[in-house]
Amino acid sequence: MDEVLRVEGLSRRLPDGTTIVDDVSFAVARGEVVAVVGGSGAGKSSLLRLLNRLDEPTSGRVLVEGADQAATAPDELRRRVGMVLQTPRMFTGTVADNLRWAFRARGDDLDDTTVAGLLDRVQLSGYADREAASLSGGEAQRVSLARTLANRPRVLLLDEPTSALDEDTKGEVESTLVDLLTDQDVTCLIVTHDEAQARRLATRALRMKGGRVVTDGPIEEVLES
Repeated sequence: MDEVLRVEGLSRRLPDGTTIVDDVSFAVARGEVVAVVGGSGAGKSSLLRLLNRLDEPTSGRVLVEGADQAATAPDELRRRVGMVLQTPRMFTGTVADNLRWAFRARGDDLDDTTVAGLLDRVQLSGYADREAASLSGGEAQRVSLARTLANRPRVLLLDEPTSALDEDTKGEVESTLVDLLTDQDVTCLIVTHDEAQARRLATRALRMKGGRVVTDGPIEEVLES
């Protein structure tokens, strides 16, 4: 297996002693799409937040292409392990400004050709000069996805990326994801409460309960368990 992500004994305990992620271990191959499923409070989103250090683990480690991410600066880690949240945050300015924001903040930039290519990849060709404030929810989510892809992450984390959208808009964003995730260079973990969506997007699933991974296997086997 051409392994991109390895998680070893990852746990997080809150100050009150509650364990929200409990000794989780798994590995993900390059190009693999893995759904993280389970009931409310199972620890799905908490796990994703540990993978790019939005939260710090109490114990365990995360390796990306063999490198322990505890030794990686947080900003660099979040470029290597990109995350798209439920509700996208748009910055003031155009769509192109939003794609360039992080690059300019570190003294770099994206050229117009790269911006156009990113927008084409998320089915938003011609949107570069649109004001971000004018976007629909689905358009904003796709811009958020393009902004994450601009960093060429090794691992893409999607935390309920369509849960805040209406059914029509959800379908538009999911169509973009289907196209994107057929790219064998994209390694992805997607948290979703929608098992039908998990079937459409992923080939493997991790089922969580009480902060632990209780089942790990092919998508149909896990969802039927």
